[in-house]
Amino acid sequence: MPVTELSPCYKTQITAPRLSSLPTHFLIRSQLSLRLRPRSKRTGIHCSVASNQSQAAVVVAPPAEEPKSKAECYGVFCLTYDLKAEEETKTWKKLTTVAVSGAAGMISNHLLFKLASGEVFGPNQPVALKLLGSERSFEALEGVAMELEDSLYPLLREVSIGIDPYEIFQDAEWALLIGAKPRGPGMERGDLLDINGKIFAEQGKALNDVASRNVKVIVVGNPCNTNALICLKNAPNIPARNFHALTRLDENRAKCQLALKAGVFYDKVSNVTIWGNHSTTQVPDFLNARINGLPVKEVIKDHKWLEEEFTVKVQKRGGALIQKWGRSSAASTAVSVVDAIKSLVTPTPVGDWFSTGVYTNGNPYGIAEDLVFSMPCRSKGDGDYELVKDVIFDDYLLNRIRKSEAELLAEKQCVSHLIGEGAAFCELTEDTMLPGEM
Repeated sequence: MPVTELSPCYKTQITAPRLSSLPTHFLIRSQLSLRLRPRSKRTGIHCSVASNQSQAAVVVAPPAEEPKSKAECYGVFCLTYDLKAEEETKTWKKLTTVAVSGAAGMISNHLLFKLASGEVFGPNQPVALKLLGSERSFEALEGVAMELEDSLYPLLREVSIGIDPYEIFQDAEWALLIGAKPRGPGMERGDLLDINGKIFAEQGKALNDVASRNVKVIVVGNPCNTNALICLKNAPNIPARNFHALTRLDENRAKCQLALKAGVFYDKVSNVTIWGNHSTTQVPDFLNARINGLPVKEVIKDHKWLEEEFTVKVQKRGGALIQKWGRSSAASTAVSVVDAIKSLVTPTPVGDWFSTGVYTNGNPYGIAEDLVFSMPCRSKGDGDYELVKDVIFDDYLLNRIRKSEAELLAEKQCVSHLIGEGAAFCELTEDTMLPGEM
């Protein structure tokens, strides 16, 4: 297998199936440009900037007809030069690889630049972004790569784009699964579970085959709890606890509503939990939440508001936003993905916790096992987490948690054919999609 040596650390490998897609020759000087023909299977473009002490001329495949190029390795991500001359790189950590599906969508349009800037992983953490799209969105992926190039982020060392998860997820240490089919007019929740479930089953298999064995997976595409369950069930070689369903936006919205009601800034609100499913059965927990270190019910005396209006305000926030400006909450969703990652790579403040949908096996709350359920977690900042044990329950909270649990058990039955549990039987009697996520 021919190998092009770019640096002591990084290589561009040209595997046999790709030889027919190469021009008759190419030469590394100050820039390497690879032009690959996108295909429906295993198609991708890989571009990188890497430390290098020497540059070598590269050889040549046998003469072949020049292919029609659909994409290219973008400028700065193809340059090789001596990073050892750059003082700041001496303190940089080892490159971390982040794969993002739905990379040409609106959420990613906000998220990718936060990942590239150092806002998420820190100012000394170089990043490789591997962006997954579809055949329809491939040209949009090229546009995303061009914008990333124009943004001049020093920490962004590699960019790859493609439509095959088996290529894009290769060696991924983080997988942010955003892409999913939106719910169409007249589509039942069960239909959406089946359509998107097949997507996440395939992506789980790809992660299982090619990603890092300790990859952390955050599922954003809805219905995210059951999609995360499908994904982890199709990735048996990756620890189930590494899979998360995003409920951080719900937590952030709950904090906002509590702060508004109490007349304080939102940084005074802590210990907020979202229990259960990312749906209208979700349970924003005001019983354990605190404002200025005090229980919420001691600060907000209007308990009727807490029990009757608070949850509805959190659930309908996305719909209210769409009514105001005609767009979904892509930007705040991207921020919540950042918050979710930072909660795993930064030690949780003493006494506080955060919400994330995780695998229920071994949970201390009596919630049914073999689900992905949002629960309160703490982290030491090592990418892992532990479930919080010092929480209290009352009948009001428990009854609502049981309703969300029942819904997730019903969703699991709808996708049993995708998780190795026989024929599916779907009987979802209520439409519980969150407003604004139709």
